[in-house]
Amino acid sequence: MASVTYDHVWKRFGDFTGLEEVSDGKVMIGNTVVNDVPPKDRDIAMVFQSYALYPHMTVYDNMAFGLKLRKTPKEEIKRRVEEAAEILGIEALLKRKPRELSGGQRQRVAVGRAIVREPKVFLFDEPLSNLDAKLRVQTRAQISKLHQNLQTTFIYVTHDQTEAMTMATRIAVMNKGLLQQLDTPQMLYDYPANLFVAGFIGSPAMNFFSAKLRKDGNNLMVDASAFVVKVPDAKAGTFMHLVDKEVIFGIRPEDVHNPLFVPPNVTVAEVPAKVDFTELMGNEIYLYLIAGEHNFVGRVDPRTRFHMGDEVKLAINMDNFHIFDPSADRENPPAVR
Repeated sequence: MASVTYDHVWKRFGDFTGLEEVSDGKVMIGNTVVNDVPPKDRDIAMVFQSYALYPHMTVYDNMAFGLKLRKTPKEEIKRRVEEAAEILGIEALLKRKPRELSGGQRQRVAVGRAIVREPKVFLFDEPLSNLDAKLRVQTRAQISKLHQNLQTTFIYVTHDQTEAMTMATRIAVMNKGLLQQLDTPQMLYDYPANLFVAGFIGSPAMNFFSAKLRKDGNNLMVDASAFVVKVPDAKAGTFMHLVDKEVIFGIRPEDVHNPLFVPPNVTVAEVPAKVDFTELMGNEIYLYLIAGEHNFVGRVDPRTRFHMGDEVKLAINMDNFHIFDPSADRENPPAVR
């Protein structure tokens, strides 16, 4: 499943669906170039953010409607609708009308309407955004399972990075209509291409600090004014060309630890900070911290006993830090590898 972030449904899917003319390049579905293929012949199905169900029709008729327009034989329609309903767990709803369904049930009907087409590509336009949080998690799992069962290409647009990370096999991160990075979820998390991707992937978002790299004898240091940390020797060579230059130092909240509960085999550096406030999450605590002019977040062990206003020492994992170079692009600095 591919996940995409973008700004307008026609821009998202216009080239695939034929809703927009292709201005440049080729649009391919499988091995077929479809630039000049009429939309109705492209063998794609779309699931909208709004359910777009016909209120006067039953669930069965809503799912069957597209097949009837194509003059599909009745027995074939019945087979496809019943199979799709079984996959989605809505067999008992086939005689109901949309007004009798919950939001999650309506969305499953909309997905079922796409499934019966048996298309080569499914296009999902933020299908979960109208659902409440609990139902969103449940439906997210159902769509992921559906993808595994159908073994068909899903292109899924979302502004929710949690949906992208949990559902996708590859993610295309886009900003202002431009592709920022295309990779697996884990690679995006571990090796973001630039500041935008680094800040988008992960929740809470990555912490960023304006800093300068400088030499201290044989050591390379990250000087963020409020704190100075040593770059591990094994990584120092990568950043030597940025000595005495301004950089952006990035560290994820999950790599900010209470020094008493640091995971084993981690290279840590000590950072002083003041606790602004805390959020107990049960399995962890979110610390909202201040270091000089910097505000940042730590996700620490639930045994931590820090309180608002405490002056504390944090241990940051220097095996997982990131450096971004503003001199290469001031608006969206690239990561330095």
